Amino acid sequence: MSQDTVALLRERLSTLAPLSTEIIDESHLHAGHAGARDGGGHYRLHIVAEAFAGKNTLARHRLVYAAAGDLMRVKIHALIIEARTPAEV
Repeated sequence: MSQDTVALLRERLSTLAPLSTEIIDESHLHAGHAGARDGGGHYRLHIVAEAFAGKNTLARHRLVYAAAGDLMRVKIHALIIEARTPAEV
């Protein structure tokens, strides 16, 4: 299931036209956690996109959550986000 979730998230994030996207499944680190028992995975996201230019951290995270959509309610329990612009890498 996690590979499907990663592929779906990558597809959804394509709306931000990222220059790079790295999604790491950390679900195994949360075995026994309530969110893991319910089937929601834990992921770490590193994403670089011009869409984040001029936006603070909260606004960048909102863009990511909006792109992820219903995955955040169904397949993803936790998402650690590092969102940068090309100039910040």
